[in-house]
Amino acid sequence: MHKSLDAKLASIRQGRYRPRDFIIADAKDGDMGGGVTAFGPASERSNRSRSKPAQLTAMRAIVDTDLVDVMLMSASSAEALVRVGVFDRSPVTPAVRLNDATDIWGARHSTYKASPAQDFRSARIERIRSLVDLGLYSITFSNDIESDLAFLRNFHRFLDDIAGTGVRYFLEVFNPQIDVGIDADEIPEYFNDCVVRCMAGLTSEDMPQFLKIPFNGPRAMEDICGYDPQRIIVGVLGGGAGTTRDTLELIRQSEKYGARVALFGRKIQFSEDPEQLLILMRGVLQGEIGTADAVKAFHQHLSDTGKSPLRRLKEDLEVTETILKHDL
Repeated sequence: MHKSLDAKLASIRQGRYRPRDFIIADAKDGDMGGGVTAFGPASERSNRSRSKPAQLTAMRAIVDTDLVDVMLMSASSAEALVRVGVFDRSPVTPAVRLNDATDIWGARHSTYKASPAQDFRSARIERIRSLVDLGLYSITFSNDIESDLAFLRNFHRFLDDIAGTGVRYFLEVFNPQIDVGIDADEIPEYFNDCVVRCMAGLTSEDMPQFLKIPFNGPRAMEDICGYDPQRIIVGVLGGGAGTTRDTLELIRQSEKYGARVALFGRKIQFSEDPEQLLILMRGVLQGEIGTADAVKAFHQHLSDTGKSPLRRLKEDLEVTETILKHDL
């Protein structure tokens, strides 16, 4: 089946990008970090967490809409969906998280995030390759020589492991999760330099298909997106759930300043209507609707379909993420 991801990547690399080529990935790999509560509550009024079978049903529903280009999953979720043919006749590309470093570990009552991130890999390439040909690999730079060298050494072992297997990857890089001795307003520059330095030593055979990085503001996004735009394709990660306006502003501003991919987890997962949100995300990208009007349209849709909003319209129109307030 023709995959939309491949066609869009080709357009971007050939310098023919148009907003319709913007890539959206649904990150449904939360069980790799969050455990039992990763998928949120079972229902609006439930104190129980959503079960894995219920989450697989929700993932299948998103795939069936054709509104996303990539579905990122844990290996166990991919096995469950790929083997029953969910992606066989779909333009959506299945992908698996290939390492689960400690900065995504979110077990209840844990304190892992108080330490520099450390690498770890649960997924086994020899098992993954029979399911998917795309995976996510994650590294974090902490301005800590031991931690950073360990991540980079493991990254190069990973490149050795996938060489010749047909498995492609995209690279996720997080901001440091601890105080790294650099002023907060200088972290974006440190971050961008670390990423570009890491990519400089790779030939085309070892390059990631694209990056997944935090939105560190317009200047930082322009800085990295403009460096080598046809070789380093930049994608933005979603972070926390936020308001509906946060979600729409993040995708608008990221695309405006050079990103060509959005990889949203909680922003889609915890929406009252993920499918309608994705429709509006596409509309914002195409310039068909502004972000404030899109929020209003979203609430009208919720009302028309009898769904209860998580917030009142006035609250949902707020931009609560500080980094997004610079371009309003």
